[in-house]
Amino acid sequence: MRTAVGRRPPWPLVTAAGLITLITLVPVLYLGERAVDRGWAFVIDELVQARTAALVGRSLALVGVVTAACGLLGTALAVLVTRTDLPGRRHWSVLLALPLAVPSYVAAYIWISEFPGLAGFWGAAIVLTIVSYPYVFLPAVAALSRLDPAQEEVARSLGRSGAAVLFGVTLRRARAAIAAGCLLVALYVLSDFGAVATMRYEAFTWVIYGAYRAGFNPSRAAILAMVLLFFAVLLIIAEALARGRASAYRVGAGVARPAPLIRLGRAGRGVAFATVGVVLAAGLLFPLGTLLLWVSRSVRASIDLAELAAALSASIGYSLAAAAVTLAMAVPVALLAARYRGPAVSVIERTTFLTHALPGIVVAVAGVYLGARVLRPLYQSSPMLVLAYVVLFLPLAVGSIRAAVESSPARLEEVAVSLGRSSPRAFFAVTAPLAASGMAAGAALVFLATMKELPATLLLHPTGTQTLATGLWQYTTVSDYGRAAPYAAALVLFAAVPTAILGRWSGRAGEIRGH
Repeated sequence: MRTAVGRRPPWPLVTAAGLITLITLVPVLYLGERAVDRGWAFVIDELVQARTAALVGRSLALVGVVTAACGLLGTALAVLVTRTDLPGRRHWSVLLALPLAVPSYVAAYIWISEFPGLAGFWGAAIVLTIVSYPYVFLPAVAALSRLDPAQEEVARSLGRSGAAVLFGVTLRRARAAIAAGCLLVALYVLSDFGAVATMRYEAFTWVIYGAYRAGFNPSRAAILAMVLLFFAVLLIIAEALARGRASAYRVGAGVARPAPLIRLGRAGRGVAFATVGVVLAAGLLFPLGTLLLWVSRSVRASIDLAELAAALSASIGYSLAAAAVTLAMAVPVALLAARYRGPAVSVIERTTFLTHALPGIVVAVAGVYLGARVLRPLYQSSPMLVLAYVVLFLPLAVGSIRAAVESSPARLEEVAVSLGRSSPRAFFAVTAPLAASGMAAGAALVFLATMKELPATLLLHPTGTQTLATGLWQYTTVSDYGRAAPYAAALVLFAAVPTAILGRWSGRAGEIRGH
């Protein structure tokens, strides 16, 4: 990677990236103003109440349990598909990523409809774990696949056992990716609305939604949203610290050699297949099987195909629009962060990633206030909803594009400029084609996230327009599982496509060896 350290970035690029960052922060700034609308005494009174402290405790307990479970499960599965001789590892790596395509509220309503006793903390924890572990699994697979085995070979030559090498060398070098995945899980659990609401577990998001829908205390909704944002920002800071420590464990830019595989043996293979089977059964087969059963019952009871087709069309349309707009807005920010260093660049980059901490319910409530008071013509319009998606998912695209641009040699772009091309033309002629896969991955991530998004869609969708997520929510809130099933099935089916592609790319990031 070569960056323009010491060279000032061009002002048009800084201006564009700065404006994009400000746009993503507007809803939060407006929400902060709404939170103190009734004075600081009211804010303090709300914060010191026992029910607020209990809410913090319940939410953090759920975050801790799910994050720990996903860290263990995601890491163990990544080791199985990258460092062992488990047959069919490349195919398992794609299948094990697919539970990410199942929205948490879909999984929750399937599990609670079949097992009503699961309602509460442990039901929410189980559901969130089985749909969130891919956030750890995918980066761990990519990191383990790229590791050069030289240090592991040295450790073995010094007499260390296989387990000691795995835990003391291999996983230690991959811990930044694992930690980053765990923090993604923590942010996801903290911001999740659908699963906790379906499981009837009072976490922050459900209480915020209730305070907003009740209508009599919108300031409490805004204050709780800011408290939720505070904890999310703490997690982002932790993620930045973990990323900084990771650089100390990079061993160079050489081409990685295939690492020797761990021989599982007959008994070990049996345990590995059982583990993978249980995970896939809980996260994929059971939800899909139940959905197919419900869909078959719905077919017999008649499905409103026109209504379903309209919801599917709206979901795909909004997802494509969000992916396109987010991609266009992410390029200047990613290019600035990848190619330049300096105080202004650091502020813009960190501020952009701050929006990764914004839970959907926070952006939704902020969007409602903003649309009702300032952007009245856009309130509950398609542009307003797409703007909310951009605010929520811009960091996903920025991260993918930045990594792709960093891996593209800056010298090629400099040569193009020296031959008379302008900087923008040099970027589109040289760097953009090299970074195309990263841009496509960013767009796929945004498309997937938009398809599954619920709270912002629920509060900001145009009147009369229904997406798969809102249609599913409408029927599940009245326990009409038969009519909800086609929406859930369509949502999982279309979300599975970008998820499978991402799983395939992750597995190819370092070429899973052994085939």
